[in-house]
Amino acid sequence: MVEKGKTAVFSSGAAEPVGPYSQAIAAGSLIFISGQLGMDLKKGKLSETVEGQTRLALESIKKIIEEASGCLDDVVKTTVLFADMDDFSAVDEVYAGFFKEPYPARAAFQVAKLPLNAMVEIEAVARLKER
Repeated sequence: MVEKGKTAVFSSGAAEPVGPYSQAIAAGSLIFISGQLGMDLKKGKLSETVEGQTRLALESIKKIIEEASGCLDDVVKTTVLFADMDDFSAVDEVYAGFFKEPYPARAAFQVAKLPLNAMVEIEAVARLKER
């Protein structure tokens, strides 16, 4: 657990930020994970489907949390941003495969546009375990 201040968390298993922000910041007993896109790191581009983008975004979140010695069970809140809210069911189907009950609290919004013309972006807050 980080006692004071804030510490940047970086995982090579997740896409590098596309702007002046950190992949995640650990502060106190929480880690705040920036919005993750469904980037296929091997291909260097977004997945072509909303299901693929959702899976890759959640895998990036998982890798970032693991870098901070946590796991997906530690996620307490997510925010899902949609380019098209009609993709809600498709995203939910993939999302449900990553989390178990009790599910994290969640907010979901349709936005005008996402970075790199992504279909979905997901951010998360997780608790950190004591070290």
